[in-house]
Amino acid sequence: MAAALRSLCGWLSARTCSSSLPVSDVWTNQLFLSSGRGFLSRPRPLPLLVVTGGGYLGYQHYRKKSQQEDGAPPPLATSTQVALYRSFPTRLLSRAWGRLNGVDLPTWLRKPFYSLYIWTFGVNMQEAAVEDLHHYRNLGEFFRRRLKPAVRPVCTSSCLTSPADGRILHFGLVKNSEVEQVKGVTYSLEDFLGPQQGRSTDSAESFRDRLLTSPENQLFHVVVYLAPGDYHCFHSPVDWRVQNRRHFPGSLMSVNPGVARWIKELFVLNERVALTGQWEHGFFSLTAVGATNVGSIRVYFDQELQTNSPRYNKGSFHDRSYVAVGDQAMKEAVSMATGGVALEKGEALGEFNLGSTIVLLFEAPKDFSFSLQPGQRIRVGEGLGSTQGEGPDDH
Repeated sequence: MAAALRSLCGWLSARTCSSSLPVSDVWTNQLFLSSGRGFLSRPRPLPLLVVTGGGYLGYQHYRKKSQQEDGAPPPLATSTQVALYRSFPTRLLSRAWGRLNGVDLPTWLRKPFYSLYIWTFGVNMQEAAVEDLHHYRNLGEFFRRRLKPAVRPVCTSSCLTSPADGRILHFGLVKNSEVEQVKGVTYSLEDFLGPQQGRSTDSAESFRDRLLTSPENQLFHVVVYLAPGDYHCFHSPVDWRVQNRRHFPGSLMSVNPGVARWIKELFVLNERVALTGQWEHGFFSLTAVGATNVGSIRVYFDQELQTNSPRYNKGSFHDRSYVAVGDQAMKEAVSMATGGVALEKGEALGEFNLGSTIVLLFEAPKDFSFSLQPGQRIRVGEGLGSTQGEGPDDH
């Protein structure tokens, strides 16, 4: 999928660069010329288009293969290619997909339809609380299926556990306020989280240092990618208090690892919901990143959250504080002594309507170490890392 996007966007960007028209007008211009009603007397010959397009795709495949053989990383998308990708109506398509997911299927169609999905994406239905496929009225219910309680035990010897089923894209220290979404491809920490109220405003300090509550600590991160066949709910990775929710409307580009390696700051461009607060070692945040067909991000204790709205202002974000709340449902989950929504490690926190990405950014002692390997599979509740004072992980 990532290779196809690179090829398509590369061809379109080459066409765009040779024209003085803006991106949005290039599509119209191409259709106008090919219709035969413009300055051209007849449509362009189909063989020429096939040869040109095939030659370009072949060149891109050859270049990619040569780079892989040389060990060189794949080239990042240009600003024009990113603009073209973002011009695709992925938000509209995601809303349409969401409505389609809510359409009830006839009973006779449910088993063959879901069986095809299970076979395609390798879903393990033996873990589902309800294994009978006829029970799921629509695809949305199937995506949000619950699991049997015993299949996701929470690691008790690790202070940090996995918030979701998925694959580890990257993890490690945050250096120079830049975070890696995959190896070698970064994004700005400040752009990702936005300005933090109540933090130091000392211009001499980096944004990373302003998040830390103790100079003896470090800032760490871990990225978990949820594939379409994974369990789509996410859970609290630690015992903590969520003090603020920040919703960033944005694009809904694919977060497939291939695309994450291609588009710098992909997680900053996409719609996301960042929950920030405090845990035993200081600052902690969990960010659910949206993606194509994953415009719907739900947080169970926050019924006001509405994602993938038809209209939004680029670069905007919407905050909600959980320290002082008015609705009764929230008050039941909030301790007014310290403020914030109290969550226990392993507690169900929210859900996607399809696979996406979870980014954890957290403060911890310098002796904190991950017990992970890049690319490894991980499941909810499994240990991600611990400090030297804790025992080994019991997965």
